[in-house]
Amino acid sequence: MQRRHDRKASKNRDQFTEQEKQSRINHYKRSVGRHEVWSWTTATKQSLCLMWQKVKVQLMLSMSFLVAVFWYCRRLYSFLAQLLKRWSNYLQRKLIRNLSVLTEVDLLGYSAREWKGETKQAKHMREAYEELFWTYHIKYLRQVRRDNYCVLRAVLFQIFSQGIPFPSWMRERDILKLPEKLLYSQGCNWIQQYSFGPERYMGPNAFGKLRKCMETLKTNWTEISATKDHEERGNMCNTLFSDESKEHKLYEAIKFIMLYEVVEAYEQIKNREEPIHNLFRLLLARDSSSDPLSFMMNHLNSIGDSICLDQVELFLLGYLLEVKIRVYRLHRFNTEEFQVNYPDEYRREWNEISLLTEDDRYYHIPFFRT
Repeated sequence: MQRRHDRKASKNRDQFTEQEKQSRINHYKRSVGRHEVWSWTTATKQSLCLMWQKVKVQLMLSMSFLVAVFWYCRRLYSFLAQLLKRWSNYLQRKLIRNLSVLTEVDLLGYSAREWKGETKQAKHMREAYEELFWTYHIKYLRQVRRDNYCVLRAVLFQIFSQGIPFPSWMRERDILKLPEKLLYSQGCNWIQQYSFGPERYMGPNAFGKLRKCMETLKTNWTEISATKDHEERGNMCNTLFSDESKEHKLYEAIKFIMLYEVVEAYEQIKNREEPIHNLFRLLLARDSSSDPLSFMMNHLNSIGDSICLDQVELFLLGYLLEVKIRVYRLHRFNTEEFQVNYPDEYRREWNEISLLTEDDRYYHIPFFRT
C-alpha cells in the first residue's frame, strides 16, 4: 500500500517536473521571441537614427547652402538694381542735359511756374499765356535751350519734326557746292574770316569746315524728311538735337546759306539785274550790313556766340527756308505786334511753323490742340 502510494507520488512528481520543464521551455521560447523582437526593433531604431543623423547633416548643409545662395542672390540683385538705377539716372540726366528741345509741358502750368508773384510784368505774361490757351488753342510748349542758337534750333527742329522737305531752290541746286562756288567762282576770299559761333575765327580751315556743315545739313534733312512715320521721325529728331556737335553744324550751314543768298542779292543789285526781294534791300540798307562782308563780320559771325538772329534776319530765314514763321510775342500782348509772320509776304504753298517768345531773344515751340 505504501509502495503504491510512493509510486503514485513519484509519478505525480514526474508529471509536475515534466510540466514545469515544459513551462520553462515555453517561457524560454517566449523570452527568446521577445528578445528577438526587441533586438530587431532596437536595431531598426538604431539604423533609422543613424540614417537620420546622416540625412540631418545633409539637410542642414543643403539648407545652409540654399540660405547662403539666397542671401548672395538677394545681395547681388540689390547691387544690380542700385547699379541699374544709378546708370538710368545718369543717362537720364545726360539726356536731359544734352537734349536741346525738351518734351512737351502744359502751357498754363509752365506760365504759373515761370511767372509767379503779383508784379505788373508777371500778371501781363500770365494773361498773355491765358490768351494763347483759350483763344489760339495752344495747350503745350516745348522748351528750347536758351543760347544764341535758340531761334535757329526752334525753327530747324520744327522743320525736321514735321517732315518739311527742302525748299524748291535747294532741290534745284547742290548746296554742297555753295562754299566752293562762293570762294572760287565769285572770288569771295574773305569767307576765310567766317566764324563758327563759339569756335570763333577758323582761318584757312573755314572752307573745309563749311563743307562738312553743309554735308551734315543735307544728310540729316534728307533722311528725316524721307521718314513718313511721325513717331520714328520724332525719335530721330530727339537723337539729332541731343548731339551738340551735329547741331552746331546744322546752324552754321543755315548761317552760310543766308550769307550766300545775301552775296547773290548784292551782285544782282550791283549789276542791276532782275528785281530782288525787298527784305534784301532792307538788310543791305543797314549801316552794319551794307555789303556781304560787313553782314558776315558784324552779324553772322556773332550768331551762336554772343547774339541771336534779329528781326530782319528772321525775315530772311523764313524766306530762304520757304516757311512761314508765325511768332507769338508775349511781351507785345494787347498790341498789333503780338502775332507776327516772318516773312510777311509768303506763298500759300509754304509750310507754317510757330514760335513763342517772351523777349525776342529766346524762343520756345508752341503746340496746338483743338
